[in-house]
Amino acid sequence: MEKYFLVAVNSPFNGSILTYKAPEHLLPKLKRGVLVKVPLGKSRVIDGCLWGESSEDGLANKEIKEIVEVEEGISLTEEECDLYQWMASYYHYPVGQLIYDVLPPFLKRPKKLNFDQGEGQELKLTMNEDQKNVVDTITANGLKSFSKWLVHGVTGAGKTLVYLQLIKKVIEEKRSVLFLLPEINLTPQFLKTFQTYLDIPIYSYNSAISNSDKFGLWKLLQEDDSPKMILGVRSSVFLPVKNLGLIIVDEEHDQSFKQDDRCTYNARDIAIKRASLEKIPVILGSATPMVETYKAFIETNHYFALKNRAQNASLPKVHLIDMRGRSKVEAEKMVWPYTTESLAKIKQVLAKGEQALVFINRLGYANYLQCNSCGHQFSCPNCSTNLKFFKKRNELSCQTCEYKEPAPEMCPECMNLNLTPKGFGTERAYEILKDLLPGNKIERFDRDEIKTFNQLEAVLEKFHNKEIDVLVGTQMLSKGHNFENVNLVLILGIDSQLNFPDFRSNERVYQTLTQVSGRAGRFGKHAEVLVHTLAPENKIFTYLKNHSFDDFYKDEIPMRELCSSPPVNKLVLVYFNSKSQETAIKESSQQAQSMRALAEKHFPGIEILGPKPSMIEKKVNKFTWSIMLRGSDLNQLHNLINTFSRNYRPPHTISLKIDVDPYYFD
Repeated sequence: MEKYFLVAVNSPFNGSILTYKAPEHLLPKLKRGVLVKVPLGKSRVIDGCLWGESSEDGLANKEIKEIVEVEEGISLTEEECDLYQWMASYYHYPVGQLIYDVLPPFLKRPKKLNFDQGEGQELKLTMNEDQKNVVDTITANGLKSFSKWLVHGVTGAGKTLVYLQLIKKVIEEKRSVLFLLPEINLTPQFLKTFQTYLDIPIYSYNSAISNSDKFGLWKLLQEDDSPKMILGVRSSVFLPVKNLGLIIVDEEHDQSFKQDDRCTYNARDIAIKRASLEKIPVILGSATPMVETYKAFIETNHYFALKNRAQNASLPKVHLIDMRGRSKVEAEKMVWPYTTESLAKIKQVLAKGEQALVFINRLGYANYLQCNSCGHQFSCPNCSTNLKFFKKRNELSCQTCEYKEPAPEMCPECMNLNLTPKGFGTERAYEILKDLLPGNKIERFDRDEIKTFNQLEAVLEKFHNKEIDVLVGTQMLSKGHNFENVNLVLILGIDSQLNFPDFRSNERVYQTLTQVSGRAGRFGKHAEVLVHTLAPENKIFTYLKNHSFDDFYKDEIPMRELCSSPPVNKLVLVYFNSKSQETAIKESSQQAQSMRALAEKHFPGIEILGPKPSMIEKKVNKFTWSIMLRGSDLNQLHNLINTFSRNYRPPHTISLKIDVDPYYFD
C-alpha cells in the first residue's frame, strides 16, 4: 500500500504544503522534519521539509509525484517544526519558504568551527538587594518550566550581572543559554564579559561570521548537548540548541529585532514562543521596554523594576539647550550645529581627561543640496526622496536605494554655482568638531564610516583605551555600551523624530533619549547630558530630566487608548507594491473595498483603514500603498487575513507583503 506525505516546499505556491508519494526505499528515512527534494511542475526539483503523513482520501486515484531523495545531515526537531508552523500561521507566510529562509547555506566541507573559550573567573561584583531579588525569584520559580520575565532597569542598573548569575545557574545544570542582542555592535562588549566569567565555549552568530561557521555551528548544535553560550543577533533565535535551558533577550524594545522583509517576525516574540515550546524561562531586559511589553508585565509578579544604578553611580543631569532663534547666531560664530555652551562643556570634560559622545541620528554631511538661486533640490530618480550629500566622498547618495552620483558643481536648472548644504548629519558634526578642537582625537561611529566587524572592534577598543576623546555617531552609540570614562553626552537633531506621523514616535524618541543619555556617568562620576531642541516644552524632555521611570508609560497608554493603537488593539498592514503608481492605487483600493465587505459580513470587530501611500511612496522604482487592519479580537483579525489570502491571487504586476504587528508605518 502506497504512503503519502505532506511536504513544506520552498515555494509560495498553495501555502507551500504539497502532497507527495513515498518510494519504498525512502520510507525508513521519512519522519517529520527531514529535508527532501521533490518535483514541482514539469521539470523542476526543489527543496522541501517533510511535514507529516497525508490523511487525505482518494489519493491513489490522483497523479501524485514521488519524493526524489532525502537530504542527509540537517533535519528539524518536532519543536522546531511546531515553531515554524506557529510562525507561518501568525505571520501569514509560507512555511516551506520560512524554513529555507532560516536555514544556513549548506556546505559539503565546512572549515573548523571558531569559538571563544570562557575563562571562568570569579565575579568581582556583588549584587545589591534589587538584583538579588530578581535572581532569587526566577530561580525559585524553577528553571525547568516555561516562564517569562521583564527586567526593567535604568541604564547602568546592573542587568548584565543579573544575567550572569542566572546563566551560571543554568550552566551548573549542564544546560545551554541563548543570549539575543539587537545588533552586532554590542557583541564585543558582551563577548568579553562572558569570556571572562563563564567556563564554557561561547559561540557568536551574526553577519560577521562566515557561512562555514554558520553551517558548522548549526551542525554542532544539532549533535552536541554539552553546555555552551550562544551570543547572537535576531536570526540566532532559530539555532537548534540542544538541551537549551534559558533565553535572554537584551534591549527587548529594539527595532532591530523586527524583520521587515520576507517573513516579518519579531525575534523577541519568537523567543517567547520558543521558550514555551522548550518549557524554559525567557527573560526580557530593557531600560525602555516597548509600551506593549510594559503593559503586559506591569501588573504581574513577573516584572522587576531596578530604579537605581549599580555600585552607587548616579544618573546624569539633563540640560536642555533652547535652539529657537539660535541657528543663525551660532552659524555666524562658526560653531553650528553646536552652541557656544555645548562646545564649552565638551572642552571642560576633555580638560579633565574624560570623554564625550555626540549623538545625531542622521548620516552624511547634509540632508540635501539646494540651489541658492532657483531653489532646485537634487532628488533620487528611483525614489521619492532627496539625495543626501556626503562631502568626504563628494557624492550625492540615496539612503533608500543604491543610487549615487558625483556632487554637482552647478545647478542643472539655472547654472548657478552656489549650492547650499541643508541640515547636518554625523559627517558635518564630526568635521566641525575636528576643526574646533584641533588638539583632540575625534572619531565617527556610524555605518558609513564603520563597514566591518573588525573596524567596529578596533574603534571601540581605542575608545575604551582612551585613545579617542570624542565619538560622533548615530544609533550605534546608544545601545548598551558600557563606557567607563564618558561623562558628557550631547544630543543633536532629535526634533526631527518628534511629532512624526506615527503613534510610536513619542516612544521612539523617549527610548532614544534615555538610551543615549544612559551612556554617561555609569561609573559613579558626575555626568551631564545636553539636548539641543526647538521644543523644550515637550513632555518627553520632562520625563528625561526627571528620570521618570514610569511616568512616560502612565501618560502614553491612555494616548494609545484614545487612538486605538497597540497595546489596546492589534494591527496588520497589507502592502501592495507595483512599478505602476496607478496599479498600486487601483489594486489596493479594490482590495480595501473587498476587505471592508468581508469584515462587515463576517468579522465585525475589525476596522479596515486606507489605502494610503507609504511615507516614501516610490522606492527603487516601485510604488507602495497599504491597507491597515485594526482590532482587539486576534482570532477575527487572523481569520480575516486567512480568508483574504486564500481567495486573493495578486496580478503579476503586484507584489504583496503582510506585516503583522508592524513596528513602522512605512
